[in-house]
Amino acid sequence: MAEGPERAAPANLYGLTPRLMGAIGRALEQGQDSHVRAFVRPLHPSDLADLIERLDDDDRARLLAAIADVFDPECLPWLEEPVREEVLERLGTRRVAEAVAELETDDAVEVLDSLDELERREVLRQVPAADRAVLEQGLTYPEDSAGRLMQRELAAVPPHWTVGQTIDFMRSAADLPDHFFDIFVIDPRHKAIGVVPVSRLLRAGRPVRITDIMDREFHRIPATADQEEVGLLFQRYGLASAPVVDADDRLVGVVTVDDAVHVLDEEAEEDMARLGRVGDTNVNASVLETARSRIRWLLVTLVNTLIASTVIAQFEATIGKFVALAVLMPIVAAMGGNAGMQVVTVVVRALATRDLAPDNMRRVILKELGVGVLNGVVFAAVLGTVAGLWFADVRIAWVLAVAMIFNMVWAGLAGAAIPILIRRLRIDPAVGAGPLLTTTTDVLGFLSFLGLASLVLL
Repeated sequence: MAEGPERAAPANLYGLTPRLMGAIGRALEQGQDSHVRAFVRPLHPSDLADLIERLDDDDRARLLAAIADVFDPECLPWLEEPVREEVLERLGTRRVAEAVAELETDDAVEVLDSLDELERREVLRQVPAADRAVLEQGLTYPEDSAGRLMQRELAAVPPHWTVGQTIDFMRSAADLPDHFFDIFVIDPRHKAIGVVPVSRLLRAGRPVRITDIMDREFHRIPATADQEEVGLLFQRYGLASAPVVDADDRLVGVVTVDDAVHVLDEEAEEDMARLGRVGDTNVNASVLETARSRIRWLLVTLVNTLIASTVIAQFEATIGKFVALAVLMPIVAAMGGNAGMQVVTVVVRALATRDLAPDNMRRVILKELGVGVLNGVVFAAVLGTVAGLWFADVRIAWVLAVAMIFNMVWAGLAGAAIPILIRRLRIDPAVGAGPLLTTTTDVLGFLSFLGLASLVLL
């Protein structure tokens, strides 16, 4: 949501301020590499990624050259795909291999996924053997699965340990993740049998056994689970982390809340783009790439328009005798299309978040049908009155009012039903619902308005 100046967030909440951007821009322009490094060094990886994305190609190249010695690889997962590919190309294979070795496994797999097959093999060849095996295994999981999303670094202890032994282990272990929320209790077969939040561990006495304070009921995520399901699981149950298990129920990794938030954001953005029919929403994508991703949606719109135009052509004689119809008929179609898209947006999102299920679908459809009737009556009264006064013809007013009610009711019914039906056909409703709805509201809007006009006016 866009925010006005009065709602703008305080600049000190973020490391990359407009003032800092200006200072870095001037330092780059004047070739003051030492100043650039001084400005960039304190930035959070997310802010550094934001800085890299905001710069044009020339300034980006100068920045990467200036900070080559202090480049923070943690920023790579924060970069949008096209910019990340450019940055990886400029860093070179050796530096990318070093970066991958420094990153946690989930971030390293994401970076490797940005490379083509030959580059990936060359980078992995330069990664230490132990890390290479883990990363190669991560890449074997399906794209957009929990296996790709998880990190392999985790805290796991046997059930016979005490709190004191666990704390001592965490203090001395060198391969624990930098940040973690839960400790997993595993049996000799490496199956997770319990979870202990770190906060609970720190409040317990050293002699207490881990099994006495662990949660035995917890959510296990299959490594092949879709990442959208993972994100919804975290959202619904307020999880901080969750174990990932393989086909034999053995613990293989952990998904943390930051990854789940990223997935939810990514899936919501994808649904928004599909509903808006804009293809790639990445502002850093090239002109050619963006145009290519939007052309197919424009072609769908063209087909919809041709169908609607064919309907209009059938009433050429009626429109020729009553020019007022040509003025008013777009109103019916536009109001129905907009009302329907409002419903589609709500229903598609409810389907994605599992808020809409078989047990409440009938109630939701009936509710949207009722909303369509109410809105239809309101706008029929308003537009009918306007049309009657405008053209001084009560018949035209009645034709517009009745057509408006019909199309608004259809928009409410179809807007709720079409995404549900498309979902049952195993088609993404975010992709198919919008075009199908607007086609029907346009065609039925013109057909009802011009058909009624032909019956009443001629």
